Amino acid sequence: MEKVRGLFSSFWGNLFLLLVLVSVRSNLAEAGSVVKFLPGFEGPLPFELETGYIGVGESEDVQLFYHFVKSESNPQTDPLLIWLTGGPGCSSFGGLTSGIGPLKFQPVLCNGTLTTLVTNPYSWTEVASIIFLDSPVGAGFSYARTAKASQSTDLQASEHNYEFLRKWLHDNPEYISNSFYIGGGSYAGITVPILAQLVSNGNVAGIEPHIHLKGYILGNPAPTTQGDGNHAIPFAHRMALISNELYESLKVTCKGEYVNIDPSNAPCLKNIEAYNKLIDNINLEHVLEPTCPDVSPKPNDLFSGRRSTVETFYKKFEELDVLEFNPVQCRAAIGKKLIYYWANDMSVQEALHVRKGTIKEWVGCNYSILYTKNAGSVVPYHANLSTKGYRSLIYSGDHDMVSPYLGTEEWIRSLNYPIIDDWRQWIHQGQVAGYTRTYANKMTFATVKGAGHIAQTTKPAECRSMFGRWISYQPL
Repeated sequence: MEKVRGLFSSFWGNLFLLLVLVSVRSNLAEAGSVVKFLPGFEGPLPFELETGYIGVGESEDVQLFYHFVKSESNPQTDPLLIWLTGGPGCSSFGGLTSGIGPLKFQPVLCNGTLTTLVTNPYSWTEVASIIFLDSPVGAGFSYARTAKASQSTDLQASEHNYEFLRKWLHDNPEYISNSFYIGGGSYAGITVPILAQLVSNGNVAGIEPHIHLKGYILGNPAPTTQGDGNHAIPFAHRMALISNELYESLKVTCKGEYVNIDPSNAPCLKNIEAYNKLIDNINLEHVLEPTCPDVSPKPNDLFSGRRSTVETFYKKFEELDVLEFNPVQCRAAIGKKLIYYWANDMSVQEALHVRKGTIKEWVGCNYSILYTKNAGSVVPYHANLSTKGYRSLIYSGDHDMVSPYLGTEEWIRSLNYPIIDDWRQWIHQGQVAGYTRTYANKMTFATVKGAGHIAQTTKPAECRSMFGRWISYQPL
């Protein structure tokens, strides 16, 4: 609980500054701009889209970019959700166009022209208004006006997100009374509960506007800043990627520690080497999906903290020629590449009201940002938030090896909450879509059958059904 106590301390320390920043907005602050047309989409957009920047931090030197989509049902009463993407350093634009948002790209190979955008029939904006935020600074179209402001941490980014939220609601008071949720996936498993704690603290302190926080949603979340590499090996064993003999030997020689290995432990290192060979060319984000050259990261790359390795991986990805790949087999790689081409087109940036000259190049995940992972484990945040009565939905694609469902189950069990609805199937259109369990602390855990690290991209209909039921207080 020390992390949570520390957050309370930093919260009060920054409270005065926050009040000043909220009450005295910078002259550079701008209202969001309505977007009615987008290159690649035929005709006017059939939903309400707004984009803009909100300045946060000292002298508002951090400029956070956002997309806001109004609920397509009843925005006056439907919940408001802010969506954070992982990385850290990944843009929320992927959520808008290839996940939970109202748009998606036609799954075709790129021929040098802008690809076609179509509506997503499984958009979560059918039942909720969503703010897609590019955070931390340096992600997506967000930028810093000074070198100092370009540096961030887990805790500082969360404070920036809280400041952003308060200012956004100040500019959009019609949403203050709506039920509010915080959501995200992957590394946002760190920043989402921290932001939820900040909002809760602010409400207790009587800070206006009061934010009607009801809960939070996490998909395939990282439980610590080091990720969940220790559960990758048990997962590989369950998926029949490694033999039972090797698995038993790994357990004995490594004693359950597969990431921070003692360099003098030769038997463990030998077994790890054998393990790495066996999972070579396995798509860790979705073990059933084929790999594409230089697209699938190596074991532990995504959360290991070895940023140079991760940066090299994404550099290779950006150099890919998607024309070389089968659009079905390499749908994930092609989808990311199409977003990259589209977001860097000047006509697109003009339509989105992106400020010229603020970024050199849009990248899906900016791993060159100056970012320090200082939150450690966020399990204490979950424990503290649950005592406040907040709801939570934690879901895992069951074929994700980056943040395996085994690790998520373990940290949930560590909270020691009674089970009120035990392990059972949840159904979508007459088929088993996954399995779920509900706890006494208003936490629901669900697997998404056949999904990977970003469950909503491979199982969009099922995830839309899951979200729609949960957000409306219905059982999965």
